[in-house]
Amino acid sequence: MTQTLAFEDLLALVRDRSAALRGSVAGSLDLDVRVPSCPDWSLRDLVEHLTEVHRFWAAAVVAGPSEKPPTVAPADDTLSADLLVRSAAATQELIAALRTAGPAVDCWTWWGDSGVPTTSGAVARHQVQEAAVHAFDAQLVTSTPQPVPAVVALDGIAEFIGISHGTAGPWPHEPARIGLHAAEGQSWLLDLTTSGSHLIDGQHETDADLHGSASNLLLALHGRLPLDSLRSEGDRATLENLLNWPDLG
Repeated sequence: MTQTLAFEDLLALVRDRSAALRGSVAGSLDLDVRVPSCPDWSLRDLVEHLTEVHRFWAAAVVAGPSEKPPTVAPADDTLSADLLVRSAAATQELIAALRTAGPAVDCWTWWGDSGVPTTSGAVARHQVQEAAVHAFDAQLVTSTPQPVPAVVALDGIAEFIGISHGTAGPWPHEPARIGLHAAEGQSWLLDLTTSGSHLIDGQHETDADLHGSASNLLLALHGRLPLDSLRSEGDRATLENLLNWPDLG
């Protein structure tokens, strides 16, 4: 999947969306409240997850080309015990590792079979989405949820198709052709078969279509919004199958 945002823009967006998550959590009086979109997690767990993810990917980028996941060094005991301070430090660690590497360093990723590059640039792109979706998760608990910024969501839909669909294996239902149409003017046409999910170009008839803001489309793909948050056309069961696939765990 072609990267559509400049590397420095990706780094700025990792910082921005991570700060949005922490800013939302900072206003909470109860860090043990459950997160409805991640019901096994509390707000505290959500921040800890982002911290661990950022330290992991910083280590992966620093390690460079590898067939195995990185070994992550223990956290610095001199860091503040404050949850949000440690999270901010981990975000800075990730951004520093990415900036030092630049966008083209090969490194271990879990999406090696997807066709998406296994580079530091692809890691930066994925971490924008990680932080953006989890910022929304935090806002569900602590404030009025804000739309994912359009520049993030538009790139995120393409990134989700490339990585999440690209590693999901065969489409487990009857073959289908589905259109995704963002109100911002961009569309994606998915061909779903036993060979997986593939983007196709040109004008084609579809079995079903989804229309909405880029933010709502992205959040629905990530299981954060229901089908009825979008305008749908065509076979509803096919659209429900799409939003339930792959199993994101």
